[in-house]
Amino acid sequence: MYPGSHDQSTSSEIDMLTLEVLQSLWPNGNQHVPGLLEAVAANAPAIFAKYGITSDLVIAHAMAQFSLECGAGLFMVENLNYSAQGLINTWPTHFTGTMPQTCAHNPQMIADVAYGGRMGNAPPLSDDGWNFRGRGFSQVTGRDNYTRLAATTCLDLVNNPDLVSTPENALECGVASFVQCGCVPFAEQDDVHGVTLKLNGGLNGLAERQAWLAKWKTAMGL
Repeated sequence: MYPGSHDQSTSSEIDMLTLEVLQSLWPNGNQHVPGLLEAVAANAPAIFAKYGITSDLVIAHAMAQFSLECGAGLFMVENLNYSAQGLINTWPTHFTGTMPQTCAHNPQMIADVAYGGRMGNAPPLSDDGWNFRGRGFSQVTGRDNYTRLAATTCLDLVNNPDLVSTPENALECGVASFVQCGCVPFAEQDDVHGVTLKLNGGLNGLAERQAWLAKWKTAMGL
């Protein structure tokens, strides 16, 4: 069992994710990452067991968070194609003066400015901001977070960050992030507010996360 996890099963037989459930809630989940849903369904029993998650309620909370973070599988890599005004609205302290106009619709430049020099990333002119932009089910961001996730999953995510969003690794990386962030105890208490704070660091999209949780609970018969 994964250290620090809790085994509080809600039934003797846990209903793991099925392809049917995934297809119903993430109907476009294979659009940008072909085979994603099939791989998640196939890997789910082993992955959740590996990280000590045996409760359908906790699984529903995890999948609700992932649904919001990655757009139900549509946004497995962060979209950084911002307009000038979008940059000002999103990162007002990072994009000042003429920078919004200079960087607009240049995702790599935007990532390097927005994320460079923090979260373990080297500052520009390094491409760390771009290389370690948000990916996967939890939208893991920053060299430090990729490094921690690599240590847990034993995947070479620092040298190959795209591994986070491949069909074979997406669920494990998402679940590992969920556990690392301390979400499990809150999920066990059905506390979506607490889960969101732990995973997101704030309450961005809380209403949408609550809506996703309701959908997952219904789909999983909770």
